[in-house]
Amino acid sequence: MNQDALKKIFKATEYKMSHAIDALEHHFNTLRTGRASTALLDDVEVEAYGQTMPLKQVATISTPDAKTITVTPWDKNQLSMIEKALLMADLGLNPQNDGKMLRLIIPPLTEERRKELAKKAHHMAEEGRIAIRNVRRHQKDEIEKLRKAKELSDDEAHAALDDLQKITDKWIAEVEKVMKHKEEEIMEV
Repeated sequence: MNQDALKKIFKATEYKMSHAIDALEHHFNTLRTGRASTALLDDVEVEAYGQTMPLKQVATISTPDAKTITVTPWDKNQLSMIEKALLMADLGLNPQNDGKMLRLIIPPLTEERRKELAKKAHHMAEEGRIAIRNVRRHQKDEIEKLRKAKELSDDEAHAALDDLQKITDKWIAEVEKVMKHKEEEIMEV
């Protein structure tokens, strides 16, 4: 019996599945919920100094209150390029330029927009579940390889697959928990 190989498989499974949750939470942070969050701008890219850079590498981003995000460029000459990048990011926000910084006012969400965002969050959660199931499938193949190589008996392989399913169920439940929290955040008025 090869317990070390199984331990490695289970450790890798936990690691990869936890990263799937981290990725899901990152994607959820990009959804606008009616509350100002600097994470809304995480994926915004700006053309600066002849190359494309993440916005956070050319400006200070802050939330002075629950409905406002401010973007203060480190180089004032970049203000118009940052404004253009924010408009092209299709965030549904119009930057207000005062010559020194940009202000993004987060408008309250309509009921229709909330439902649309909840639907998008459900889609993201399904992608998270798929990622977790893909990890399970890959790790199941690894257990089967050990069984075929006679490093595990049929009973040991069966028990290992049961343990793998328990780990998978735990992480799928975590996706559901994160999804429920995000949905409540989106739907709260």
